[in-house]
Amino acid sequence: MSDQPFWNPKTETLPREQLRELQLAKLRRTVEWAKARSPFYARTLADVDPDRLRSWDDLARLPFLTREEWMTSQDAVPPYGELPAVGPGSAIRVHTTSGTSGRTPLRALDSRKDWSWAAEMWCYALWGAGVRPQDIGYVAFGYGSFIGFWGLHNGLEKIGALTVPGGAQTTPNRVRQIVDFGATVVASTPTYALRLAEEARTMGIDLAAGPVHTLILSGEPAGSIPETKGLIERAWGAKAIDTAGMTEISTIVMFEPGNQPGGSHVIEDHFIEEVIDPSSGRALPYGERGERVCTSFGRSTTPLLRYRTADLVVKVPAASAGNGRTFDLYQGGIIGRVDDMKLVRGTNVYPGAIEAIVRGFTGIEEFQVRLEHIDGRDEVILIVECTPHIADDGWARLSADLGRELADAHEGLRFLLRRAATDELPRFELKARRLTDVRAEQQRAALAGHAAEHAAKEPA
Repeated sequence: MSDQPFWNPKTETLPREQLRELQLAKLRRTVEWAKARSPFYARTLADVDPDRLRSWDDLARLPFLTREEWMTSQDAVPPYGELPAVGPGSAIRVHTTSGTSGRTPLRALDSRKDWSWAAEMWCYALWGAGVRPQDIGYVAFGYGSFIGFWGLHNGLEKIGALTVPGGAQTTPNRVRQIVDFGATVVASTPTYALRLAEEARTMGIDLAAGPVHTLILSGEPAGSIPETKGLIERAWGAKAIDTAGMTEISTIVMFEPGNQPGGSHVIEDHFIEEVIDPSSGRALPYGERGERVCTSFGRSTTPLLRYRTADLVVKVPAASAGNGRTFDLYQGGIIGRVDDMKLVRGTNVYPGAIEAIVRGFTGIEEFQVRLEHIDGRDEVILIVECTPHIADDGWARLSADLGRELADAHEGLRFLLRRAATDELPRFELKARRLTDVRAEQQRAALAGHAAEHAAKEPA
C-alpha cells in the first residue's frame, strides 16, 4: 500500500455519478438518525421524509443550521444544547471551539466510534501528503479542550507513524524535541510553523538541513496563501500541506495532496459540501466565491446537516487536480471568512489579502493590522516587526514599497505603516489574531464625550 498515493483508493477514485449515489444514501441515513434522536432535528426536520431525498436538488428540503442557532440551543439547554443525538453518558470526550469567534465556545460530544472516524479523515490527508509508517510525527500543539490536532495525533498513530505529542511547553523546547527525536513530519498552524522557524534561527538551528520533509498545516486560512506557504517551505526546507476542518465536525473536511494542485480536495465520501451566496443562500456554480455549507456523515453524537460555516471558498472540478482523485477541490483551500471583510472608506479589506502582500516581502517577522477612526475618518494601520538586521534606511525602503503595493491592491487606499520593536508583537501557537477593529469603540467614546461636554454646558 505504501507505494500508492490514496489512503482509500476505492472511494477517492470513484466515478462522480457513483460518488453522488453514495452521498445521497449516506444523507438519507444521517437524516433518519438525526430526526429520530436529536431534539433539535426532531423539530427542524419534522416535515422532512428521509426516503424522499433522492437527488442533489433535494438538499434544499433541509434547513440551514447556523452557529447562532447552535449557541442559542446551548444557552437554552446547557451545557450541550439540543443538537446531540445522545447524552454525555454515551460519549467519551467533549471538545470546544477555540473561542476566536462567537460569544461562547461551542461544545461537542464524541463517542469512541466518532474518534475512530475523525482519525480516518486525517489519514486521507496524511497519506495523501506522503506520510508513511516509517515517519516520526511531531505535533506542535497544546493538548486542551480546543479540538485542534487531537484527530491528527490519532491519525498518525493509525497510519503507524511514531507520534511525539508536543504538549504544553515552550517554543524552544519544542524545537529541541523536533531535532532530538529526528521528526520527519511536523504539524502546527501556519503561524506557529513560522514561529518555530524563527526560534530555531535564534537557537542557531538550521531546520532546512534537518530531516523534516512535510509540514501539516491547519487552523488558519494562511496555510493556503501561496506567499505564506512559500515562506514556511523555505524556512523548513520541506513541503507545506494545507488542511482544514472545524470543531463542529470534529476533524478535517479537506486536504491538499502531495502534488499540491493549488487546492484542497473535499473528502466527498464522508461529506456533502455546498457553496452558497452568503446573502441570499442561493447555490453557486463552480468557480464562484461563496460560503461553504457542510453536511457530515461521520459524527454520530452531534449530527451536522447543512451547517453554514462562514468560510469563503471557490469550488472547482476534481479533474483540475490531475492526480486521479474524483473529489472536487476548493481552489486555494479556505480563502477567508464571510465576516472577515472590513469596509474602510468604501474599500473592501480582507486580512488574507493583506497577509499575502506582507509575506511577499523579506525581512518581516510579524505584523498586526488595526482599524481606527482618526481625525474624522477611518484608517488602516499596519504595524510591522522586522528582523533585527533591517536598519532605518532599509525600513524606509521596505515601508515605501510595502505601502505602495498595499494601496495598489486596495483601490488606492493608503495604509499607515508603523515599525514595531523587536519581539514587540504577539506570537501565536493556535489561530493568529492579527486584525483589531476599534473604530466603533472609538466613535462610541467620542459620542459619549460630546454628550458629557454638552451636559456640562447646560445651565443648572
